[in-house]
Amino acid sequence: MLNVENLTLHYGQSQILYDVNLSAEAGQVTAVMGTNGVGKTSLLKAISGRHPYSGGTITVGDAALNHPSAFEAARAGIAYVPQGREVFPLMTVQENLQSGFACLPKDAHTIPDKIFDLFPVLSEMKDRRGGDLSGGQQQQLAIARALITRPRVLLLDEPTEGIQPNIIQQIGRVIAQLRNEGEMAIVLVEQFFDFAYDLADEFVALNRGKVVLSDPKAKVTREALMERVSI
Repeated sequence: MLNVENLTLHYGQSQILYDVNLSAEAGQVTAVMGTNGVGKTSLLKAISGRHPYSGGTITVGDAALNHPSAFEAARAGIAYVPQGREVFPLMTVQENLQSGFACLPKDAHTIPDKIFDLFPVLSEMKDRRGGDLSGGQQQQLAIARALITRPRVLLLDEPTEGIQPNIIQQIGRVIAQLRNEGEMAIVLVEQFFDFAYDLADEFVALNRGKVVLSDPKAKVTREALMERVSI
């Protein structure tokens, strides 16, 4: 579904990513792991069109994306839930969800009932402003808004950050359900080791912008993965 080959990325004169390869298949969670500052968020920004990359290729299905903008990446089926959530604080929950229509044809400008099945609290708070929600509620809104776009690839950057344990459990259940439906590839960047380990089917570990481990869960022990992500 998603293939990233030999991806390099710079911020000015500083190289952040070095020939990164990553594959993510529909019906699987691919966890990208590593300590702070190793390039995990930069990788997701490159894939989602949020930051230009210097070299390499990104392919969704059979379509190669040529240095896409964020809008072009979304039209290609890539949805990005950034670290920090980035909900619109003065817009209502309903309006935040409707902002996901931007990359869809007009006849798809509807909010599926499934969104409120996954996140019932959003149905109860449709008229509240995004900025009035708790951190956990904002995270649910950010994921729901991404799902509005009917993605083929869902990128999640630190979805558990600053979230209370009961909401973390709910978000974990939603990710597992989306994986099991088999319609999208999910790329999860996560520092909460147990959360990522329990959900993931594939692991990619980064260190200093380079891939130091890329294996299915069946081939990597918890201990070996912990050693790699703590380098």
